[in-house]
Amino acid sequence: MPRAGLSPAAVVDLALAELDATGGAPLSLGAVAARAGVKPPSLYKHVAGLPELEALVAARVYDELGDAVEAAIEGRQGADAVVAFLRAYRSFAVRHPARYRWLPVRAGEHPALTRAADRVLTIAARAVAGDAGVQGEPVELGELDDAAIHELRGLRAVAHGFATLEAAGGFGLPTDVDASFERLVARMIRRA
Repeated sequence: MPRAGLSPAAVVDLALAELDATGGAPLSLGAVAARAGVKPPSLYKHVAGLPELEALVAARVYDELGDAVEAAIEGRQGADAVVAFLRAYRSFAVRHPARYRWLPVRAGEHPALTRAADRVLTIAARAVAGDAGVQGEPVELGELDDAAIHELRGLRAVAHGFATLEAAGGFGLPTDVDASFERLVARMIRRA
């Protein structure tokens, strides 16, 4: 019988707390079980093992990122949507560096992870497609033309590249990082 208070979602919550506490160190079932106050085998009643837990954690982080960027572009179109997406993406990565570093570049095969990662990509596609404020049908990634795919790749590269470097402390020069980011965003908007 599952331990009271534990569920797959609760185990993911505990794993996220462990990531935050350790700065994104690799997860272990032992560490998560210790946080739960149970023995590691007890977790198998809620997750199939470490690979599934890792996928569920990454899916949750993608969901959190998706919520942030979706809220940011709501009601915006064109360059305003792109700027809002980039700022929200960066803000998420800076506020949650351990969680952000945990995100895989490729989603893998777990259904929850694939769904969550595709959602963020679809929101990015809405931003570059110019219809982020439209509440109608979502942008279908398979229906994007070449120009939209190029824009989507550029948006993803700028968002992920800057966020990854900043979250890892990669901007050590004394010049203001916010100013560098805003200049990069402005350059991207001018060239689009």
